[in-house]
Amino acid sequence: MNSTLLLSTFDKIIRDWPYVVELFQKGEIAAALGITVWMVLLSVTFSYVLGLPVGIILYVTDKTGIKPNVVVNKILGVIVNIFRSIPFIILMVAFLPVAKSLVGKSYGNAAMVVMLVIGAAPYVARMVESSLKEVDKGVIEAAQSLGANTFQIIVKVLLPEARPSLMIGAIISTVTVIGYTAMAATIGGAGLGALAITQGHLRGHQAVIWTAVVLIVLIVQLIQEGGMWLVKKTDRRVRNENKRNKAQKNK
Repeated sequence: MNSTLLLSTFDKIIRDWPYVVELFQKGEIAAALGITVWMVLLSVTFSYVLGLPVGIILYVTDKTGIKPNVVVNKILGVIVNIFRSIPFIILMVAFLPVAKSLVGKSYGNAAMVVMLVIGAAPYVARMVESSLKEVDKGVIEAAQSLGANTFQIIVKVLLPEARPSLMIGAIISTVTVIGYTAMAATIGGAGLGALAITQGHLRGHQAVIWTAVVLIVLIVQLIQEGGMWLVKKTDRRVRNENKRNKAQKNK
């Protein structure tokens, strides 16, 4: 029975393919792809504008941080955890008035970007905090012994030392946001997710759904592979290890 269902689905995809070609020719798939990329880039950028400083504050004010402050840390931590615990689809509906106050309307792509930022920023904050906690305490203590103030330690020690981990966190956050964009259709937005729902699911075109799936998978793979390549290129530990390996081979 499963094999019959699989064959039936595959046959439906083959028969729907001319409709996919038509959407390609009309530019609808290219437009949906462009809108998805635009929403992801914009929302991830603003998520880091908000989430990066929050993550830094969470790390700095932690009981083991460089400026412990239990009250600030607890209040900020609770706020971040509340937003992280709300399922994105519920958060999106609940904060539509916020989107309307910021961009003038509670529907469409601009409103969706606001929702994506609200949903992703707390996640980014925790990712940043986790990355900073990986920095060797000895490096921080050395900077403090040299008279570096809190701002100098953050900018010249913490962020550079945590850069590989921060970049990996950015990759994970971006992939998460891509998944969120699939819900854009629920508030009148566009993109590949909306295309799969409106042109694929609602009209019974399986080929459109799978075309959107393939394109999203390709975007994720490009981000994942390109991001990890960049991490390896910028990680001093990897570069030093490669230099040692080359030196040993030359001996």
